[in-house]
Amino acid sequence: MTIQSKPLTMSYVLQMIEEGEHQSQDFKMRVDDARKIARTIVAFANSDGGRLLIGVKDNGGIVGVRAEEEVHVIEMACQSHCKPPVPFEAQIWKAEGRSVLEIRVPRSAGRPHFCEDEQNQWRAYLRQDDRIHRASPVQVKVWQYEMRMDRSEFRYDQHIGKLFAAWRNGRQLAFRQVARMGRMSFGDAEDLLCLLVVWGIVEWERGPKGLTYALSDETALDQLETHGSESFRWKNYS
Repeated sequence: MTIQSKPLTMSYVLQMIEEGEHQSQDFKMRVDDARKIARTIVAFANSDGGRLLIGVKDNGGIVGVRAEEEVHVIEMACQSHCKPPVPFEAQIWKAEGRSVLEIRVPRSAGRPHFCEDEQNQWRAYLRQDDRIHRASPVQVKVWQYEMRMDRSEFRYDQHIGKLFAAWRNGRQLAFRQVARMGRMSFGDAEDLLCLLVVWGIVEWERGPKGLTYALSDETALDQLETHGSESFRWKNYS
């Protein structure tokens, strides 16, 4: 991997820093723990991609870094602490006489990616705004379903019909409500939600009480109920 350096282009990195931390940007003063930074890398790869600016305080102050050392830690994180490994690109910028290292992580076509938590368990994470959240089992399955052709079968009965009616009436349902209303096991509820999310019919939203699921496309739901799942079976909304 080649690390580029552009000492004369100062305004661009300052412009990035002025944006603050957000969905696709995070600041780090330094990176010295490969396993810890893997969580941020995995969250970017599983979401919309993003960039790390290393050598920058949370408030945007520039402290600078020894870029070669930081890149070594990032390489360890991406290769040894992310499963599957996550690709990245590195760029060194000069600002206020100091080096700022930009690490660019693309949105992954191979998601979900996992990293180890404090209990040495492999977990998937995602990024929302400037925060990292552990992915729910449904979210992990959605990512896996986006990459698969052999998806679970869709079944329709009166209980599923009542569930769809609740969504048509504007209700936002927690996972347990979906399972209870559809008279399904938790595993079956996960499979159903995965199909509906991948097909673009249902979307999730994270709120104060956790994840809820709501209707995203009523026309698509009409098509599912009137024509069945065949027209959706091979669609990929990743």
